[in-house]
Amino acid sequence: MTDTSLELDKPSRSQWWYVWVQFRTHKGALVGAFVFIFILLGVLIGPWLWPYEATAIDIRSRNQGPSWAHPMGTDQLGRDTLARVMIGGRVSMAVGMTAMFIALLLGTLIGVLAGFFQWLDGILMRLTDLFLALPLLPLLLVIIMLFRETLSASFGPEGGIFILMVSAIGITSWMQTARIVRGDVLSLKEREFMVAARSIGTRNSRMMSRHILPNVLSPIMVSATLGIATAIITESALSFLGLGFPPDFPTWGRLLRDATDFLQQYPERAIWPGLMISLTVLSVNYMGDGLRDALDPRIRGR
Repeated sequence: MTDTSLELDKPSRSQWWYVWVQFRTHKGALVGAFVFIFILLGVLIGPWLWPYEATAIDIRSRNQGPSWAHPMGTDQLGRDTLARVMIGGRVSMAVGMTAMFIALLLGTLIGVLAGFFQWLDGILMRLTDLFLALPLLPLLLVIIMLFRETLSASFGPEGGIFILMVSAIGITSWMQTARIVRGDVLSLKEREFMVAARSIGTRNSRMMSRHILPNVLSPIMVSATLGIATAIITESALSFLGLGFPPDFPTWGRLLRDATDFLQQYPERAIWPGLMISLTVLSVNYMGDGLRDALDPRIRGR
């Protein structure tokens, strides 16, 4: 049997296989993915397995340091810190992923429309520049102060604040994705397959769904990973300022705020939620670097 026939008999690999092969060569991305998955499983499954509830008060066990019963200690009301960190991580992760999805949806839509339709390019890009020029933190504070009471009355304290947080973070985080997608769409419009599709009378909606969106998936995935980190940091900052969820509804940012009153006596209370935020953001950033390298055809195969 000749070498040519042997090559033909080999099973063809999909593009995602080569992406995975390139991704696993990035050691930092692999470690980041492992840490992120570990934290994600911990905040999702951990509260079901841990014997202590995040809201259970035990005055006799208050202000305890790390022990076998309470690995992260207890707070001033005897609540288990590990249980509160896991529940707080569940809320912070949910806010980060939902806000990231909203930002990606807006950014992809605006980027594709601006790059594909020349008459919309100027309008949408000036809108993007306007949002980029706004001071985001003061804008978020104003949005939360204006709509906090209305949404809390309509959807409850927790549900209203969740909707408000993810909406506010999502609508102020789409600009970078829009600019990246627009640049890719502008280059794709001049490719031969786009010219051929246009010459046979393919509708614009079909060209965007069949040719444009699959080819801009790479920057969208990279933006998704980085968007999660940005949303978690923003939510933590807002909760630390006291503008997030109610005091009895823990998030990592809220736990940091509560720990500031006992920082000199019990500094570990600020270390644990701060460590979770840092590890999550760092792991997501490393995953984004690995995905960017794996999805870039110029780097893949080196």
